[in-house]
This record gives sequence, C-alpha cells and structure tokens, in this order.
Amino acid sequence: MLADGRTATMLISAAAPRPGERVLVEAAAGGVGTLLVQLARAAGATVVALAGESRKRALARELGAEILVDYREPGWEKRVAEAVGSVDVVFDGVGGEAGRTAFRLLGAGGRMLSFGLASGEWAGIEEVASAERGVTLVAPRPGPAELRAHAESALAEAAAGRLRPVIGQCFPLDRAADAHAAIETRATLGKTLLDVTP
Repeated sequence: MLADGRTATMLISAAAPRPGERVLVEAAAGGVGTLLVQLARAAGATVVALAGESRKRALARELGAEILVDYREPGWEKRVAEAVGSVDVVFDGVGGEAGRTAFRLLGAGGRMLSFGLASGEWAGIEEVASAERGVTLVAPRPGPAELRAHAESALAEAAAGRLRPVIGQCFPLDRAADAHAAIETRATLGKTLLDVTP
C-alpha cells in the first residue's frame, strides 16, 4: 500500500472521476490496477477493465469492474465502444499500442494519466493531438508532502476496509528468480511477495 496505494490514490485524485463517468483501467489485475478499479468504482464511475487472462478479468469483476475486455483480442476497442461509447478517464499502465488505442476512446473533456509501460514503451501521445481532441494529459508531479498524504490516505482506506491490496502470489526468498520469471511472463495477479522468513 505504501507504493502502489500511494500511486493509485494520487492518480484518482488527479483524474477526479465523477459518478457516472466511464473509467478505463489498463492492467486492471496488476498491483496499481486492482487499486484503481476499487477507487474508481467507489467514486461512482463505471469501470472498464482491460486484462489479458480470464482469471485476471474475473479478479477485476470481483473488485468492481463492470466491463471486462481482453486487450489481446484484435479490435478490443470496438467492444469497449459498444459497451460504453467513449470513456472519460484512461489510466494507462501499459503504454505502447494499448495506450494509444485507449487514448482514441477518450471523448472531449476526457483525461488520460500514464503511469506505467508494461509494453516496454510509453504511449507517446502528443500534446497537440490531445488538444485537438479536447483531451487533457494529466501528469501529477506531487512534492514530498503530497506523496506522504497520498500514502497516508491509501493506508487509512485499507485500514478501514475500503481498499484491498491484492497479493496474488508469494515466493520464498530462495525462489526469487521464479518470482521474477512469473512477473516477466505476466502470469501474476496483483502483487508478488518474497517471503524472507527463515
């Protein structure tokens, strides 16, 4: 919660989704993604979750996502458009072509926040392209005090039972290489922990 929780609460605060808005969360079964799904739903938004495997989409549904889409299927953006039309907020944790495609789903007044590059590259949306479409590229740059406040907020929400971190798998320290391999092949849900107890 200290790292991903702080990131997720900072992103939600910057995007400020309103009740009834449509929020697209990429990598919805990852550490930050699982928290964004919960926070966006708690704000009253309709959550569109992008995730690759059926078990990842099932987790996103359990956390509050209403529209579940496999971004590996060609034309996934059409499924999103058919379900909700345009979207108001994109949380881009993948970057690359997925991020660029998600950007095209934003309507006028939409907000895009990029926080990860699971694809290996940023989405690289140009300011001119976003301005032409009436979309704001939001890039929070909090100082130390704001970062601390976001971490405290995330911890308070978790302590109150309103925000649940997802620990998908735990490896003993001597299997750290296996943990890294699982992460690299995207076989993980939520966070992966290393158990350092002897």
